[in-house]
Amino acid sequence: MSQVFYRKYRPKGFEEVVGQENSLRILKNAVAKNRIAHAYLFSGPRGTGKTTVARILAKEAGSAEEDIIEIDAASSRGIDEARALREAARMVPFRSKYKTYIIDEVHMLTKESFNALLKTLEEPPEHAIFILATTEIAKVPDTIISRTQHFQFNKIAIPDIVGELKKISLEEKLAAEDDALKLIAFFADGSLRDAENILFQIAGLGEKNIKEESVRALLGAPEEESVEKIIKAAFGNNVEEVLGLLDKVLEKGIDPALLGKLLLRSFRAIYFLALDPKTERILEREFSSDEVVSFKTMVPADAERAEQALRQIMDSLEIRTDDYSASLPLELALIKIAAYVK
Repeated sequence: MSQVFYRKYRPKGFEEVVGQENSLRILKNAVAKNRIAHAYLFSGPRGTGKTTVARILAKEAGSAEEDIIEIDAASSRGIDEARALREAARMVPFRSKYKTYIIDEVHMLTKESFNALLKTLEEPPEHAIFILATTEIAKVPDTIISRTQHFQFNKIAIPDIVGELKKISLEEKLAAEDDALKLIAFFADGSLRDAENILFQIAGLGEKNIKEESVRALLGAPEEESVEKIIKAAFGNNVEEVLGLLDKVLEKGIDPALLGKLLLRSFRAIYFLALDPKTERILEREFSSDEVVSFKTMVPADAERAEQALRQIMDSLEIRTDDYSASLPLELALIKIAAYVK
């Protein structure tokens, strides 16, 4: 089987990384001026380039491949491993200026391990660089954070993800529709790695012409027409119709949370257009031109109603329920939208 796309097309230099311009500018400047810190902390959502940038920084700082040690804190979280790291860090690099330790998901370390790591960070060897990465910064002790240079990685914007997927499609000789790539980027939720994995899965099915329908089929998403009908019924103040349409979609085994995300995507676009039709230019970066035209036909008379609908769907996605009542938050949200009275 061919190599997965996120590994095959992993950036090899700072200039190839997308979506983290502010952090990259500071890091590149530090390398250029030879002002490398002994400890960094990269935090942010999954798939946003934390480990990739850590590898690039290690190499740019002067670590040869054999002097870059990657540690998964999820499987090496105990005090013994932390002590072993502390001892190993004292050893000089084989043939590099620095030996770099990349500790992924550092928040998984135990309290004792954090204490041992803290001692190392307080008095780091001159030849050692520590780069900590985490998706859950709240679980990292303040004592650790205070001894690092902290960089916050953000979710990658849909246009940036689409741009990268287009490059991969070109390299892989895939004919991918813009609509399909925009939908992949939406479902990836700011994670370039997740987007690349979705594209790889579709390509793995033998698809050379990647269409929006292919993406929806793979992810178990409802047809666009079904989502539009639900929105129109909700704005048409028809509770019975909206619940009937919702029931038809859910009968096909569609995950209510997945449907909720698609409704949120559409209601957001409608709200933007209700505020100012000129926002169409912004929406075209995330939606097909046909979708934007369709949204225009669904814009309510006043923006307040569009905002109410958007907030109802947002709130429903925050509620966690048991499996037997998984659709209830979305049902209640759509009822409130359909029963709206100003």
